[in-house]
Amino acid sequence: MPKVTIDGKCVEFESGKLPYQEHGKPESLLDICLNAGIHLEHACGGNCACTTCHVIVKNGMENLSEMDDDEADRLDMAAGLTLRSRLGCQCIVEGDVEVEIPTWNINYVSEGGGSMNLGDAIPAPVGKK
Repeated sequence: MPKVTIDGKCVEFESGKLPYQEHGKPESLLDICLNAGIHLEHACGGNCACTTCHVIVKNGMENLSEMDDDEADRLDMAAGLTLRSRLGCQCIVEGDVEVEIPTWNINYVSEGGGSMNLGDAIPAPVGKK
């Protein structure tokens, strides 16, 4: 079973058995986070139209799907871009990975920032309503 560690929180899932939340690609980091109750911002609903689900891969880059041109083009606009950056909505988990949410995005969410124009489609961070 693949194991995803995001900012120290560990989630294991059985490939092919994860209920698809319709945000991002099936079994993407975003999909896994939503199923596990881990908040990963995604203002566009996981449609590769923003960079709010930007993550930095610490370990296991080889266990993520290959980056396509749409993701690469969008990622060029991300704040804090690194050679290990990916969009959580686009990278499909194929094995164990460890990622972190960039500090600017954590601060945005912890200060009450949230997805715009999507209503209740994206849960508020824990403790925020």
